[in-house]
Amino acid sequence: MIHRALKTMRLFHSLTQAELAGKLEMSKSYLSEIESGKKTIGFELLEKYSAIFDIPVSSLVFFSENLDRKESVPERFRYVVADKILSVMEWVALKDDAKPA
Repeated sequence: MIHRALKTMRLFHSLTQAELAGKLEMSKSYLSEIESGKKTIGFELLEKYSAIFDIPVSSLVFFSENLDRKESVPERFRYVVADKILSVMEWVALKDDAKPA
């Protein structure tokens, strides 16, 4: 689910894929594949995201780290909660985009 978090972060900061791809020094199509979950993201790229958005790498991978943990909370529940949190973040980003300038 990290791909959804990264996409939401881009939308929250009102960046197009082309703009962020330029900052990340990659093609727009590659960024699109990352955001759709078709490509995996490595630590070096997470560090670039961290620098661009001024967010610790640990925060960027928070969801994926917690989803992979095996604790007393059922796996299905963790996925549902993480999905809901990401959905709210996406809604806020899209709502902000819809505001008149």
